[in-house]
Amino acid sequence: MKKLNPQNDRVLVKPIDEGEQMYGNIVIPDMGKEKPEMGEVVGVGPGRHTEFGAFVVPTAKIGDIVLVPKIGSLRIDFEGQEYFVVPDREILCTVEETYNAADDHELV
Repeated sequence: MKKLNPQNDRVLVKPIDEGEQMYGNIVIPDMGKEKPEMGEVVGVGPGRHTEFGAFVVPTAKIGDIVLVPKIGSLRIDFEGQEYFVVPDREILCTVEETYNAADDHELV
């Protein structure tokens, strides 16, 4: 079995597939849509040295849900699975799920 290990400050991101949408009994396939920019971090390199010798540790962590730019990330296909390889400093943002008690409309 082979495994991808990102080097330096590179981050390996597995795209999150938005799948197909259904309207009633009609299935609309995802063909023709752009590939998602959102993905899950599945690998993180150890970090990089700056030109001044300081060591910079990546901020991304395995399991983070992140947004990556369409341009600037390398798309690779490894054993039938698509991945993005992007430098840590080019990750646009992380996606966090929040909970708001005011939005919980459950009757007690």
